[in-house]
Amino acid sequence: MSEKELRRYSRIVVDGVEQAPSRAMLRAVGFSEDDFKRPQVGIASTWSMVTPCNMHIGGLAEEAAMAAGEAGGKGVVFNTISVSDGISMGTPGMRYSLVSREIIADSIEAVAGAEGFDGLIAIGGCDKNMPGCVMALARLNRPSVFVYGGTIRPGAERRDIVSVFEAVGARSGGTITDAELLEVERTAIPGPGACGGMYTANTMASAIEALGMSLANSSAQEAVSDQKIDDCHRAGEAVMNLIRQDIKPLDIMTRDAFENAIAVVIALAGSTNAVLHLLAMAREANVPLSLDDFTKIGARVPVLADVKPSGEYLMSELIEIGGIQPLMKRMLDKGLLHGGCMTVTGKTLAENLADVADYPPGQKIIRGFDDPIKADSHLAVLYGNVAPDGAVAKITGKEGLRFEGSARVFHSEEEALQAVLDGLVVAGDVIVIRYEGPQGAPGMREMLSPTSAIMGKGLGSDVALITDGRFSGGSHGFVVGHVSPEAAAGGPIALIEDGDRIQIDAESKEINVAVADEELARRRAVWKRPPSPVKRGVLAKYRNEVSSASEGAVTIPPSWDE
Repeated sequence: MSEKELRRYSRIVVDGVEQAPSRAMLRAVGFSEDDFKRPQVGIASTWSMVTPCNMHIGGLAEEAAMAAGEAGGKGVVFNTISVSDGISMGTPGMRYSLVSREIIADSIEAVAGAEGFDGLIAIGGCDKNMPGCVMALARLNRPSVFVYGGTIRPGAERRDIVSVFEAVGARSGGTITDAELLEVERTAIPGPGACGGMYTANTMASAIEALGMSLANSSAQEAVSDQKIDDCHRAGEAVMNLIRQDIKPLDIMTRDAFENAIAVVIALAGSTNAVLHLLAMAREANVPLSLDDFTKIGARVPVLADVKPSGEYLMSELIEIGGIQPLMKRMLDKGLLHGGCMTVTGKTLAENLADVADYPPGQKIIRGFDDPIKADSHLAVLYGNVAPDGAVAKITGKEGLRFEGSARVFHSEEEALQAVLDGLVVAGDVIVIRYEGPQGAPGMREMLSPTSAIMGKGLGSDVALITDGRFSGGSHGFVVGHVSPEAAAGGPIALIEDGDRIQIDAESKEINVAVADEELARRRAVWKRPPSPVKRGVLAKYRNEVSSASEGAVTIPPSWDE
């Protein structure tokens, strides 16, 4: 490619007499004369001191910018926002979490589009900024690499943030003291990095690697490590290679690549949030993807990873045995991945995996195909008169495959949590938390506080929970989220009353309430949507634009041509 072709976007901003003002501004931020002749690489950093997930990413961004410069480009670092799920969980602030995914995508698009970057590196380290980054890269469709900020190291006694949430339930149940709770609180989070189990951050990092948008083992590195620094250096080299080869995100983010991502998420027992985010990412990449695709792929892909929250091991322990690359090699050899997919290395997935060694003998984290944790997917997409448009359950089989109980209905997460802590929820109950969906919350809050309280109370096998909200990747137990249509949209979950019998069946993929159609029609006739808790600002904008959870809770408006 010619120099002008390499600078397809930046030359519009910096070439010619008329662009002297642009060059003058850029000289002030450190551009040399030679830099104007180099491809510009935008480094989208999600650094902030808001959360440990992102507190180290500023340094990673500088490393990536330096590496892009050494490879012949000019790295330009800019920031976007991040919201901490762990801090806002269980509070009204959690409404902003999923909304932040859209803000992040919009902000990266805005900066990159305005500045004329020829390529991009996006570095994310928390649940929503990771899919938000990839959504923006798909929109912009310029040569790009995603870098995961890395997982946190384990706290004392292998603790992590979920240990703290569950300790709250244990304290309420009287099984630990105030002093013991404080000890967990003080030792669970030792420093930078994303939450340590196969929660949403590590799930999405793995999915993005399987998708082909990050380099090998980017998902399986600790935040504070030489490997993560090297990942940033390799990303700088890789993006310049992609610019020279003119390989763009939409060349990588194909239908087959999304199927690879789904398959790896299932094998790793990943978070239900992956369903929401992969649907949204596919929408940005113009790839048809639906809830039913998770069911089809899940029928042939087993759960192989014994990882937290439902299993035993942390991401750091998976890193020690080789990360997800050996798992992907096994899956490729078994015919469960599409090997011909292009990746950010400029090579296909099969080429990247050709020389990957298997896991060491005797490891217990990744099971063999002859000894799976579950023979098919733990992500069960359920339909029925509670969820005509679908719901997503995370059921590993340890909780059982079927649950029937009496509804205990709550209009908010806070009400449900208090009832659990006060001992008002008992064995055999199905907790129904509604008006927490994309429109209703608004923002589709995660229900980690009540699910953790249930586990801490020792009710994990005896109580189910359904919601039109969603779950943290740290949630486990018999839980069903993303119920669609949501209550605020008049979905059937709005019509359930205390005492109604609810049946959840992960084998038949059904979720039903044992109420006659005529009675549901009577209830619908008198139902009124409660007033929204927000009147203005970004939450109101989101509420008015967001789609159903079954479509990824995206805010992409219809085209004028549609």
